[in-house]
Amino acid sequence: MSMIRFDDVSRTFERDRSSIVALERVNLEIADKEFVAIVGPAGCGKTTCLRMVAGLEFPSAGSVTVAGRKVTRPGPDRAVVFQQFALFPWKTVWDNIDIGLRAKGMAADARRTTIERYLKLMNLSGYERAYPHQLSGGMQQRVAIARAYALDPGVLLMDEPFGALDAQTRVVMQEELIKLTRVNPRTVLFITHAVEESVFLADRVVVMTGRPGRVKEVIDVKAVRDEHQWDQCERIEDVMDLESFVRLRTHIWKSLRDEHGAPHRAAA
Repeated sequence: MSMIRFDDVSRTFERDRSSIVALERVNLEIADKEFVAIVGPAGCGKTTCLRMVAGLEFPSAGSVTVAGRKVTRPGPDRAVVFQQFALFPWKTVWDNIDIGLRAKGMAADARRTTIERYLKLMNLSGYERAYPHQLSGGMQQRVAIARAYALDPGVLLMDEPFGALDAQTRVVMQEELIKLTRVNPRTVLFITHAVEESVFLADRVVVMTGRPGRVKEVIDVKAVRDEHQWDQCERIEDVMDLESFVRLRTHIWKSLRDEHGAPHRAAA
């Protein structure tokens, strides 16, 4: 059974007495513990897709389901990591992670064990009592990811989580996320503008058309990654030098370039 499923999903926004069709007849299935990235031109509805899975927006037509249930509201089975560092500035790193666990009613000993585990996994040990303003942007985003994972959601939704970081920090965060997803797999829906990032992180990359957004093609990265043994590379730059990586990246770039030059399509 698919963990996330879009069935003929369309989304229309009403603005200034006019209608804007953001998404049109999107069909997509994401398997349990699969990492899927969505790329596409600005305004193609990437974030709208994520927000509908989160239960923050709803289709104008069609349906979005998670684990076979129609999404009607946000829920603890789905955690969201946004581009902005959405931490409580008056709380320490420990307390930012702990707040969701308390809300779940988790016992104190279990909360402590969970927090310590994810602090270690995200290389945050020793910063438990620091406040967000005392941390770099990359470290703040590590806290946000640790908080999301600690809630033990079935689905992790990431909306350009590294978009506000500098280039070097972004690479480090990509490597940290890969390590985390290998140790503790989750179903991940990842929105990004960065083609290299999508190919490096995802099992499959979904390329969207320009507005109204439709699924143009789905690229099976995992099959190429397994065939060419990307996992044996120690650093992201080693992967990016591989001919198989370059070929996939170039293919997606060309597909997106075609969309940037295409006029918006009228809704059928």
